[in-house]
This record gives sequence, structure tokens and C-alpha cells, in this order.
Amino acid sequence: MLRQLFRATTPPYWDFIEKETIDEIIFRTIKTRNRLILELMARGGMRIGEVLKLTSRDISDRKLILRDPKSGRENEIVFIPKRVAERLKEYARSVCKNVDDLLFPISYEAARFIVAKAGRLVNIKLRPHDLRRHAATYASRSGVPIEVVSKVILRHSNLSTTQRYLGKVSETEAMSWIDNLYR
Repeated sequence: MLRQLFRATTPPYWDFIEKETIDEIIFRTIKTRNRLILELMARGGMRIGEVLKLTSRDISDRKLILRDPKSGRENEIVFIPKRVAERLKEYARSVCKNVDDLLFPISYEAARFIVAKAGRLVNIKLRPHDLRRHAATYASRSGVPIEVVSKVILRHSNLSTTQRYLGKVSETEAMSWIDNLYR
């Protein structure tokens, strides 16, 4: 029993979902609300709880201000792509009467269902945090420095937390990176 309590745990690793698969999931999602939820998680690295707490007041050009974030700070900034920001502003104008109205007034379980349903469109089991992991892994594999992935995209205070998010690197991918480095 003591051995089980004090055994070293191995950090969990997740399979990386390719960008093309994420793009297909997003583009196959027809409802604007659901598509924006998916894009904010996959392109902005947001947690599902952060997405559900957004109000129109939180939108500032290509930045989103997270009030009372998980880190315990007063607020945090999420940077999103220009096209997502434009669609989000347009959506906010259409659904929010007041600046403090929630952009996505749905429950956590409803949001999980939206994500799972979107995954079924391409025959994969998809969970909300898979999209956040995708944002981190895709940025890292695209050459974004791990410090930027950690501090800006995921908003972690510690690099070791970010390293758990990054998917396993296959031997083929490792060889490709080495070849690209020494061309």
C-alpha cells in the first residue's frame, strides 16, 4: 500500500491532433457560437471555463481580457487571430444587449457536449482540453519559443507545466527537425 502511495508518477502524454484535423472540425461546425467556442480554445489556447466567462466587455481588438483567471491574478490577456477577433466582435454585437452579458450563456456540460459532437464529425474522441493542448503543441512545433508558448499562449507561471502539454515527438519528426536544423 505504501509503495502505491509513494510511487513516482509518470507525466501523462496525449496524442497530438494534427492542424488539418482541427481545421476540419472547426470548418465543419456550422453554428457560429459553437465554431467560436472551438476556435477560442484551439487558436487562443483558452480553457473552456475561460471561454464561458467571456463578456463583450472583455473583447479589446485582438485581445481578450480574462477576469479572475485560474492563476489568481486580477486578469490575464489572451491574444487571438485577427479573423477570429472580427467574427467574435460581430457575434458579440448580435447576442449581447449589455456589455456584461455572457457571450456564451451555456453550461460547462453543454460546452463539453459541443466539443465532443464536433470531434465525432471527424471520428475522433475530442475533449475541451485537447484543443488547448493543440494550441500549445502546434505553436511549439511551428517554431514558437517554449517561453512564448508557456507565458503567452497558455499563461502558465512555470515552464514544466507547459512541457506536460506538449505531445510526444515521434522518431520521424525528431529526424525531420534535426535535418532542418543542419541544412
